[in-house]
Amino acid sequence: MSIFHILLVAVIQGITEFLPVSSSGHLILLPNLTALDDQGLAIDVAAHVGTLGAVVLYFWADVRLAILGLPRALIGKRDTQGSKLAFLLIVATIPVIIAGLFLKLTGLNDAMRSIAVIGWTMLGFGLVLWWADQKGANTRTEADWSTKDAWRLGLWQAVALIPGTSRSGITITGARFMGYERSDAAKIAMLISIPTILASGTLLGLDVASQANMAMMRDMGLAAIFSFIAALLALALMMRLLKSVSFTPYVIYRVVLGAILLFIAYS
Repeated sequence: MSIFHILLVAVIQGITEFLPVSSSGHLILLPNLTALDDQGLAIDVAAHVGTLGAVVLYFWADVRLAILGLPRALIGKRDTQGSKLAFLLIVATIPVIIAGLFLKLTGLNDAMRSIAVIGWTMLGFGLVLWWADQKGANTRTEADWSTKDAWRLGLWQAVALIPGTSRSGITITGARFMGYERSDAAKIAMLISIPTILASGTLLGLDVASQANMAMMRDMGLAAIFSFIAALLALALMMRLLKSVSFTPYVIYRVVLGAILLFIAYS
């Protein structure tokens, strides 16, 4: 696999993983709209590792709290800030794990990987994000995050298994509908993504472990590094911009890309 191809895949994954524009949709489109081969499962795993590293580093203070509170959360204790955060992250991850296993076992996951599906989800959920962002109140912060909200955001996140939806986009949409401020909605969405990316990366990693060789390991290492840098920059930029702008620029991008994809799919 060429360095250029690895760089392209890693940068696309890194930039789009945390922006509300769907990383999976863009990676599926890459081989479909270009002459490039599909990057393969190994590079997908490496790119996920890179983006996981980026979000953990950016929100390290919160991640550290959750790690320290995890033992108490596992025995049902929520009497510290860390144990409460760890418990809420576990709750929010359960729906996507169940839905992911269902799609994998039924084969529906592969059936949805089409330009038409991505076009409709890119456009449709982009408009839903705009609606939630415009109509949602700005009365709640991350301190208001509850078990009920964690379940609801977990269900929203499960919808992101449909290619083109965007994991960050759909959870931000759900949080904005619940009245969370933009930056807090984005932060909660990013934190929720950590156990989800970890779970999916581990599952994918088991599939490629037996195929690993030196060339593959080199490619995976480069993909992880490139995606880490791209994701960290994109995440920092988005969180800074949310202090002064809405999600409308991302919505415009989604609607335009969705319309183009639908034109391609049905022409």
